[in-house]
Amino acid sequence: MSATTPVRNRPPSRPRIRRGGLLIGALLLAGADLFIKAQAEANLSRGEVIETPLLTIKLLYNTGVAFSLGASLPTGVVVAGTGVIIAALLTWLTVSAPKMSRTSFAGGILVAGGAVGNFIDRLDGAGVVDYLHSGWFPTFNLADVFVTVGAAVLVLGMLRPGKDPENRA
Repeated sequence: MSATTPVRNRPPSRPRIRRGGLLIGALLLAGADLFIKAQAEANLSRGEVIETPLLTIKLLYNTGVAFSLGASLPTGVVVAGTGVIIAALLTWLTVSAPKMSRTSFAGGILVAGGAVGNFIDRLDGAGVVDYLHSGWFPTFNLADVFVTVGAAVLVLGMLRPGKDPENRA
């Protein structure tokens, strides 16, 4: 009689989990951003302005990209250009995710979530909904905060290799 080895159901590989986690995290952040933008549009569409000590909340639309660059270009050109950039960014992030430190991984989720949120918002042709105004900086939204903070965290994680336990061999 020969001994048979039981077949084990292997759990998904770590790279697959990291890649899926990055994409799911990004989609959750993009969803939160889009929900808040919808609330801003619903509550500020008649020109309302809410003053707070740090920020003024008012509704604006940005038909360009960062700092309204390219606002005079046709919408299709802006959508296609940002779509190509985001596709390349998401490809790089998902390929790199298994090797990223925890810090870089968190930054990647923030960058991807913000980029996807603004891209989806841009698809209707009206421009990206912006609602946070500081008085000294162009008006921005939560997705912009995700991208900016995420880029800084991603770079910080890349500059500190070996500091995070996940980056050690």
